[in-house]
Amino acid sequence: MKTANTLGIVVALCVTLTAGAAVALDQGSRVENFRLMDHHGASHELHYFADSPAIVLMTHNTQCSTMPEQLQGLSALHTQFAPQGTQVMLINSDLRDDRAAVAESVGEFDLPILLDSTQIIGEGLMAKTAGEVLVVDPSSWALAYRGGIAGASQAVTQLIAGEEVTVESEDFSSADCTVDFPELARRAEHKNISYAQSIAPMLNENCVSCHREGGIGPWAMTDYNMVRGFSLMIREVVRTQRMPPWHADPHVGEFANDRSLSDEQVRTLVHWVEAGAPRGDGPDLLAQNSQSWPVWAMGEPDVIIDIPPEDVPASGVVDYKYKMVTNPLDRDVWVKAAEIIPGNRSVLHHVITSFGELETQGRRAGRLKRGTGGGLGGYVPGAEGKPFPADTGILLPAGATIEFQMHYTPAGLATTDASRMGLYLYEEAPKHKLDSMILLNPRILIPAGAANHSEVMARTFDQDVLVYSLLPHAHYRGKASEFVAHFPDGTKETLLSVPRYDFNWQTNYDLEEPRFLPAGTKMVHRTWWDNSSRNRANPDATRDVPWGQQSWDEMLFGSVRYRVVDAGAGQVMSGGQD
Repeated sequence: MKTANTLGIVVALCVTLTAGAAVALDQGSRVENFRLMDHHGASHELHYFADSPAIVLMTHNTQCSTMPEQLQGLSALHTQFAPQGTQVMLINSDLRDDRAAVAESVGEFDLPILLDSTQIIGEGLMAKTAGEVLVVDPSSWALAYRGGIAGASQAVTQLIAGEEVTVESEDFSSADCTVDFPELARRAEHKNISYAQSIAPMLNENCVSCHREGGIGPWAMTDYNMVRGFSLMIREVVRTQRMPPWHADPHVGEFANDRSLSDEQVRTLVHWVEAGAPRGDGPDLLAQNSQSWPVWAMGEPDVIIDIPPEDVPASGVVDYKYKMVTNPLDRDVWVKAAEIIPGNRSVLHHVITSFGELETQGRRAGRLKRGTGGGLGGYVPGAEGKPFPADTGILLPAGATIEFQMHYTPAGLATTDASRMGLYLYEEAPKHKLDSMILLNPRILIPAGAANHSEVMARTFDQDVLVYSLLPHAHYRGKASEFVAHFPDGTKETLLSVPRYDFNWQTNYDLEEPRFLPAGTKMVHRTWWDNSSRNRANPDATRDVPWGQQSWDEMLFGSVRYRVVDAGAGQVMSGGQD
C-alpha cells in the first residue's frame, strides 16, 4: 500500500508514439527515466517527480483529429488534481512536428509539451497512438495503467489515496492518430550497427577527450570491452541528457564549442546499446588510439606561473583563498591565451584570475585595488585551454600583481593543491583589446522551497561591440539561465538559453560567429534557481538563500566577453549599470 501524500503530483506527459510497436509496455513494467525539453525551452526530468503519488504520460501529436478533445480531458484531469499539486505536461515524438508547429497548434494551451526529437523515449514507452494515457507509480517506477483518460483518472485517484491500482488497462487507438516510429520496425537490423565504423569514431570525437587516462571522466574509453561494460550507463546518461555535458537550448544560437550529439548520433548510439552493444568486424579505434594528450592544451606556454600551494583538509569548509603573484616579466606584454592546470581536480572547484595594483591600506589591504586592471580568465570544471578570439588580447603590465581567487571543496582526503597558470604572448600588439562585461546581483534572495525563483541583472553597452562568448554562473540551486540583448530600437534577441544549468560544468559558451550589438544595447542576464526539496543537489530547502561565495549560498553572475568595434588595442568600452 502506498502512503497518502498531500504534496502528491500528477504529471501528465503527452507523448507521440507509434502503433508499430511489436510489444507493449505492460502493466507492472518499469518506466525508465528520461529528460526532454518542452516547446517553451524548459527542461523536464521524469524522476524529478519521485515524491509524487502518480505520474501520468499521455501521447500527443498535431495531426490527430481527436487531439483537441483529448487535451480538454487532460486539462480536466489537471484541474481535478491541482489541489494535490497536479502538474501536467505533454511529450511529442512525431518527426513531422517541430517546436514551432507544436507551439502554434496549441495556441493559448498553457501546459508544457515535451519534444522527443530522437524518438528514443517514445520507442521505450511503446504507446500505440496519440491520446493514449500511461500512469506511472513513482514508488516503484512501474506502469500502473495505460489506456484512456477515464481509466487514468481512476488510477491516479487510487495512487493518491495510497491504494493499489485495480483499474485494468485498456486498448486505446485511433486510426488517424498513429505516428511512424521507423526504427522500431528495424530493430533486428540494429545488431548490424558497426562499432568500428560508427560507434568508436563517435566516442573518439565527442567523449574520449574527457574519458581517457588522466582525463576528468570517471572511466577511460580505452577499448571496446570498456565501452561495452559501461554501455547501459551510456544509454542512461544519454536518455537523461547528462552526457555529453552541453546544456544550451539547441534552438537558440550556434556555438563553436558545442559538445552535443546530433539526433541521428543519439539514435545510433542508443540503438547499438539496446541491440546488445555488438562488436562486429573492423578495427578498434579506441584501442589503437595513439592521440597524445599534452599537459598544456595549446603547447608549452611562453610563461608558466606557479600559484602558491594550498593545504586542503579532508573535510570542513575552506574559505576562498587569494594567492598573489607579481608578474614575473619586466615589460608590458599582450596575452593571447591563458590556461590553468589544476594541481588537484578533486578539491579545486574554480580559479578566477585578476591583475592590477595591490592595495596596501584599509580593509582590502593585500587585495587588488578595484578598477586598476583586468582579468585573465580562470579555471572551472570542464574548462579547456583555448586562445582568445582572433586578433584580440589582454594587456598585462610589467609589475602588475596577479590575484588568484581559489575555491576549494574538501573531498575526504587531506591533500595539497599546487596549480599553475600558463600565458601565451603576442610578439606584437593585437588589433583589438579583449574585454569582459560582468553582470552580478549581490542582492538576490531565494525563498525557502521555491522551485523556480528568478532574479535579473542588466548593463548597457555604450559603444558598438562584438560579443564572443557568454558565461552563466550559479551554485547548487542553479536551474536555468539566459542572456537577452535588448536593442535600442525596442527589439530583443536571446543570445543564450541554458534550460538545464549544471553546477558541475561551468561552460563558457563561444558564439560560432561574433554577434554585433549596437551602442545602447542592454544586456539582460537572468537566472532561475530550484530551492525545493526535489532538487537533489540542494543543501537545504528550508533556508532563504542569499548571495554568497560558498556553494551553499547562491550567485547571479554572468560574464560577456567582447571587443569594441573599430577600436584599437588601447581603446576601452565604458559601461554603466542600469
